[in-house]
Amino acid sequence: MSLHVVAELRATEGHEDRLRTALESMIEPSLTEPGCLAYQPFANPNDPAHMVVVEEWTSAEALEEHFRTPHFEHVAGVLDGILGEPMVIRRLVAE
Repeated sequence: MSLHVVAELRATEGHEDRLRTALESMIEPSLTEPGCLAYQPFANPNDPAHMVVVEEWTSAEALEEHFRTPHFEHVAGVLDGILGEPMVIRRLVAE
């Protein structure tokens, strides 16, 4: 059973492009990780500060490994300086 993750992020005013760039930089390295089946950021067309990342992982362990990768740690540091509110992460599984 795979694990789906939906992460919602909101940039502070003036950092919308930086948020988009940071999330897009995660696509390629995340997709090369063992256990990553999908990783796609989406922009809200009605609110440029709001982005959503939809991911699919083979397991919770694979996702936890993702959180320890250098590319995730780098982007997490960038996000600390540009998010206007805490990131919301939802973990979902099919019943």
